[in-house]
Amino acid sequence: MSTPLGRVLIIAGSDSGGGAGLQADLKAVTALGGFAATAVTAVTVQNTLGVSGVHPVPAEIVTAQARAVLDDIGADALKTGMLGDVAMVETVAAILDTVPGIPAVVDPVMTAKGGAALLAKEAMEAVRSLMIPRAWLLTPNAPESEALTGLPVRTPDDQRRAGEALLALGARAVLMKGGHLEGGRVVDLLITPSGETLFEAGRIDTRHTHGTGCTLASACAAGLAQGLTLEAAVARAWAYVQEAIARAPGLGAGHGPLDHAWPLRGRA
Repeated sequence: MSTPLGRVLIIAGSDSGGGAGLQADLKAVTALGGFAATAVTAVTVQNTLGVSGVHPVPAEIVTAQARAVLDDIGADALKTGMLGDVAMVETVAAILDTVPGIPAVVDPVMTAKGGAALLAKEAMEAVRSLMIPRAWLLTPNAPESEALTGLPVRTPDDQRRAGEALLALGARAVLMKGGHLEGGRVVDLLITPSGETLFEAGRIDTRHTHGTGCTLASACAAGLAQGLTLEAAVARAWAYVQEAIARAPGLGAGHGPLDHAWPLRGRA
């Protein structure tokens, strides 16, 4: 049987360099056979060397974009990324409340790969109280997990403790990403109230990892939109991103993008 199309509404910021943000989201969902629509929260000026400008979109325009998509095309899953400030967090939470039966993948984006802040400090509590309880799947990296829980995240055991704390804050499931941790192996943990699933692989020695978090979250959303179970959606997304990193085209002088389109060319 063919895979259902799967409609994903992505609510996130734009990356002019094409490696992260909405551009990465669109590529990932499309590469996995889904249909992606967007509501743009901010326009950034960036490339592989970093972010040099952030220009928020008015909250009412973000709501209007989302409603235009939902009222006509519809969605089978939603994915949120860069939100920026308290007002945008409140706006996006309100959008999610209009479609409570649709799974939402929440990527709590806080900083760009180069270190630029993408979430105001005063918005942290809003993410904690408004976005986490609305997340069917929360996808934090180690620094984001530490910021949201106040717990250190240095080891897989730390990941488990922080993941359980995030479940206690209301997330239905948490994918604890381990790329920021030290060591030759990268361990990601999918933690749910019923148990955990471990994803592990050797670390790929490359500087071309820009947009891995955005890509992984959107790939998970594509799987959920297509009717996969949570575990199957995450497993497929994880394998997709691993291959996309391995095939990174080597663009730019800084943190380069992944090869999002590798499934269109098949495995090497």
